[in-house]
Amino acid sequence: MQTECNSDLFEFAPVERRPVVASFDGGSITTDAGGLLLGATDRTIGLIDRFAGCFVDRRNPALIEHEVRTLVGQRVYGLALGYEDLNDHDHLRRDRLFAVLAGKLSARRQDCAPVAGKSTLNRLELSRAEATRYHKISHDPAAIERLFVELFVEAHKRPPAQVVLDLDATDDPLHGHQEGRFFHGYYDGYCYLPLYVFCGRHLLAAKLRRADIDASAGSVEEVERIVEQLRAHWPRVRILLRADSGFARDRLMAWCEANDVDYVFGLARNERLAAEIEAELAAAQAQSRRTGRPARRFKDFQWTTRESWSRRRRVIAKAEWTRGEANPRFVVTSLRRDEVKARALYEKIYCARGDMENRIKECQADMFSDRTASATMRANQLRLWCASMAYVLLCALRRIGLRHTRFAKASCGSIRLALLKIGALVTISCRRVKFAMASGCPWRDDFRTAHARLTAAAR
Repeated sequence: MQTECNSDLFEFAPVERRPVVASFDGGSITTDAGGLLLGATDRTIGLIDRFAGCFVDRRNPALIEHEVRTLVGQRVYGLALGYEDLNDHDHLRRDRLFAVLAGKLSARRQDCAPVAGKSTLNRLELSRAEATRYHKISHDPAAIERLFVELFVEAHKRPPAQVVLDLDATDDPLHGHQEGRFFHGYYDGYCYLPLYVFCGRHLLAAKLRRADIDASAGSVEEVERIVEQLRAHWPRVRILLRADSGFARDRLMAWCEANDVDYVFGLARNERLAAEIEAELAAAQAQSRRTGRPARRFKDFQWTTRESWSRRRRVIAKAEWTRGEANPRFVVTSLRRDEVKARALYEKIYCARGDMENRIKECQADMFSDRTASATMRANQLRLWCASMAYVLLCALRRIGLRHTRFAKASCGSIRLALLKIGALVTISCRRVKFAMASGCPWRDDFRTAHARLTAAAR
């Protein structure tokens, strides 16, 4: 029997003769208490302050409530915590977790919240390279691009002997009439074609581009910039580029050869290449029919195109027969035969580039880097950089705080779900701010480990 009349009390089916009721009177509760680990990670690598340093704020300090650091941090933390839209921040602006991450528990004005709402954040995303009367916050694209490489370099305690840079282009579907939209036949839709550069799990570049270009367009400029910055810190490091056949272009390969950079690129099949491995493919077919299992042969030879290449280059061919049909593959490389044999080059070096696709999926599916719904490419590029910074921040949490744990190789989405999305009751007193997190959290030991490691690293 209902014992009280309260429109804010919700009744549900009883359990063991006890009524089950619910109401929205729990006080200040956050669902993202694990985001405190993101703040600890930032104190270790200094990402938010340095990212904010890439912006110039020409607003009157006496008239503003939210500094650029607050806006930038709020956007990056929001993406890392799974909030892809600016509209979400009209609710998050009063969330105690975001106030703590911003280092600002209360606003100076009574009509404001500790952090910004969607309109203020939207003005940040619409910032330009040069400030104007109506856009007084500007950003430096070159400084942002340099920051990605700086964070990568600082992630290493000592210079590595070699770094492998993976390049890839992917589709960023568009569902409106954004600037630079173009119909791409391969992806069967309107999209952008961003260029990503990774080294393992580290993101070094995320360049938004129109889709009416070759996959390798602009890659020489991006690689040149990154290589110059890497060699300024690590003069003796060996650099290897790795990419699919969309990047096997003479301009990129010639630049690598002229600048002591090695490469391993996929090579698109054609009739001349297929003719080179007819004997090897026939042998693989015969072996497969005899054993009932896939068979492969490798051939190492010098080759050049009829017109587009400026010189002959080493090509590795995989002549494979599987599932009753031929499956030939080709790669072109600057690595010498005495350094690595054909089979090892293809199976151990080139095929490892497939892991980069998982990194791109993390950026797009977990960090919402394909959420490019602004009208201009400039604003969408800034959105891509914010999502990329959120990815870098979570990677730092994984690398520093979660090494040798069950989350050491987990995706960003899995880390968010297990360690960041933790419910907590927030109480603020004159002495402290306490997050009383859910007692039944199954990952509390991993949280404790991450906190201890991040605290030690920040010292």
